[in-house]
Amino acid sequence: MSLLSIFGYDKNEAESYVQDTITTRDGSPLKIIFFKHASLCLAWGEKHIYIDPVKGYANYARLPKADLVVVTHSHYDHLDVETVNEISTPQTEIVCDRTSAETFEQNCFTMRPGNVVKPRDYVKIEAVAAYNTSQGHTQFHPHDREDCGYVFNIGGSRIYIAGDTEPTPQMYALKNIDIAFLPVNQPYTMTVDQAVEAVKRLRPAVFYPYHYGEVEEKTDLERLQAELESITEVRIRPME
Repeated sequence: MSLLSIFGYDKNEAESYVQDTITTRDGSPLKIIFFKHASLCLAWGEKHIYIDPVKGYANYARLPKADLVVVTHSHYDHLDVETVNEISTPQTEIVCDRTSAETFEQNCFTMRPGNVVKPRDYVKIEAVAAYNTSQGHTQFHPHDREDCGYVFNIGGSRIYIAGDTEPTPQMYALKNIDIAFLPVNQPYTMTVDQAVEAVKRLRPAVFYPYHYGEVEEKTDLERLQAELESITEVRIRPME
């Protein structure tokens, strides 16, 4: 009998993606699974939290079902209702921004910047405003649409997944961030210089650049890593 038929997914498929395991502040292991672009998974024991799952970024049909699905905003490379439905069970909860919530038939935890929710006993999620601030770029992610990034509090650790944004006052107000995922691609999100400044302000123990690639202007990851060498640990993972 195959692993797929026993567990509902192919364990080998799940293990084929790049993964990091971190030790949270309470000493528990938290696994980060990297798919592509802005698609990630946080695995807490047997519970899987999928962030911005999009068809083509992973073989979701052969991965564990979602305990939670979290969506940052309604752009096609972040919101894919078909894929969300594919990885969901009747017990799966969806946490998303208010624009994305309008596309789902099922009830969601509808988040606006500043909202805090505890959809499961092992995780608290804080919504952080995500928007463009540079002149000529504000149409990409308008402030008034209320797109979200999120801070996940799991095992006492705070993991910030910023969504599509440039540096904002709301971002700079965050405290005690252990791990930060910041988007670095132009013209839609941060420049390398903006990301460097943001990391210097947030001071996470680990910084993951993400949401890079798929645009004409290639992100200079080597410079990003070099400029932050004395500030934090920069981990480059293959997400193009």
